[in-house]
Amino acid sequence: MIHLDGGIYWMGSNDHYPEEKPSHPVAVDPFWIDETPVTNRDFQAFVAATGHVTSAEIAPDPADYPGADPALLKPASLVFEPPARRVSLHDFSQWWDYRLDADWRHPLGRGSSLEGLEDHPVVHIAFEDAQAYAKWAGKELPSEAEWEFAARGGLDRTEFAWGDELMPDGVPQANTWQGEFPNQNTMMDGFMRTSPVRSYPANRYGLFDMIGNVWEWTADYYADHHAAAPLKACCAPRNPRGAALDDSYDPAMPAIRIARKVLKGGSHLCAPNYCRRYRPAARHAQPIDTSTSHVGFRCVVRGGRQD
Repeated sequence: MIHLDGGIYWMGSNDHYPEEKPSHPVAVDPFWIDETPVTNRDFQAFVAATGHVTSAEIAPDPADYPGADPALLKPASLVFEPPARRVSLHDFSQWWDYRLDADWRHPLGRGSSLEGLEDHPVVHIAFEDAQAYAKWAGKELPSEAEWEFAARGGLDRTEFAWGDELMPDGVPQANTWQGEFPNQNTMMDGFMRTSPVRSYPANRYGLFDMIGNVWEWTADYYADHHAAAPLKACCAPRNPRGAALDDSYDPAMPAIRIARKVLKGGSHLCAPNYCRRYRPAARHAQPIDTSTSHVGFRCVVRGGRQD
């Protein structure tokens, strides 16, 4: 883990997606944070020690999903599958496959394995799985404010974690999508899906993969904008913890009251023509019961440096 001294920084952005507004000063106390996302190797040790069974490996309870097709109420997870042609960017079903038997051990579904992926971030992790790992490790999941502070690496109010240019001198700084999403990936960075942690330069705090590769769970409930806050650093809220539970439900799905948490960092599927969320300020809502092939996590320990 890397120790961060905390401090005041500007959280959010007024220049991109509306849910990132308003940009405002925030103060965070000292904390430790994992140098990389939790890897398949790390998660395997957790499962071996505890026998934990992930959400994707358990058939959903029909009582929790009234009206759902019974054929879909089986162990499964969402897997990205690029379409063979251009499709509407307004229909994510064109590239997401609800695939039976996809889970952290089988990232592409039945017949796939973790061979050669031991140092890739673990994926197909629902919120409760990330929380269970953190508890076992004696850690916690970061707040959104802590996560964004760490991702910025001291570069306050820059667009990206490394500055204001997406690819300085044409060199990718993170595992994101090159080409026209979702059907054309030029793989300029060498990766179609996830990449081994530490494949790209660390930020100024020595943290790897804070941007791209996989989205990362935070502990905060989601709301569609940041709370209004004073615009003076002297009055910055200290260690904010996000929205209230009632604000985290998706109003478009009133029959299914599934809380949503904040994801941060973007993933290997973020592209200039779609989901330009490969920035520290970017955020995304994820239902706590949902796992996918591009969501992982890392942990924190709050407090000062320990000798």
